[in-house]
Amino acid sequence: MSRDWNAAEYHRVSDPQVSWGRAVLARLALRGDERVIDAGCGTGRLTKELVARVSQGVVVGLDASRQMLEQARAHLAECSPSVHLIEASLPALPIADWADVVFSTATFHWVPDHPALFVNVFQALRSGGLLHAQCGGAGNLTQAREPAAEVMALPAFAPYFKEWPRIWEFADAAVTAERLARVGFSNIDTSLEPAPVVFSDERAYRAFVQTVVFRLHLAALPEQMRTTFLDEVVARVAQSPNGYTLDYVRLNLRASRVR
Repeated sequence: MSRDWNAAEYHRVSDPQVSWGRAVLARLALRGDERVIDAGCGTGRLTKELVARVSQGVVVGLDASRQMLEQARAHLAECSPSVHLIEASLPALPIADWADVVFSTATFHWVPDHPALFVNVFQALRSGGLLHAQCGGAGNLTQAREPAAEVMALPAFAPYFKEWPRIWEFADAAVTAERLARVGFSNIDTSLEPAPVVFSDERAYRAFVQTVVFRLHLAALPEQMRTTFLDEVVARVAQSPNGYTLDYVRLNLRASRVR
């Protein structure tokens, strides 16, 4: 799957992700001297707020996208302490037995192999460390994905999606808790919460889904077909009862490594 992002546009349109992330960060108790991994730091909007919470600690931001990291480097340039940015593609984490906290929002659902991800998160934590994260969960974007599926099946587009891989993992709370326990995590707490996002008009909806939700769908097509694909999706959305709404569902994860 393509790791390329339009990072500048994501930085502009990612208010929903930042809003969810702030709520997750607010639930995280920190002394201020922790070693923290921000797994999927993106353009660094939330990472900047995380750094302010650990002014005596160390923050490492990981992301698979070089474009995201370049944007983050500029956004975080004046942070103190400075953020260490590393290009790394989850489920791999190039750190072991180091972190007090692995923090992540709006990222884990882009990793289809959650069992491998949780093994590597466990290994990245040192004894007593905490996983504190949120991502898309069961039911996420169920209605929003329907128009895209219809367009993918149209004769003009179907050949490009013939071997379409599973690009997301939207797991439920019980399955996630079981996976975390199997790795060795303790004090596990998982839950789902609806978080719908309503856009004011077609333009705002289109800019967001082009950059985020259907990024990989568009990347699978020749460049000259991408606008037409998005036109077809947006035309269907405009006629739907929910209009320009994305039916997000968030999966909260919290678990400890006690050994």
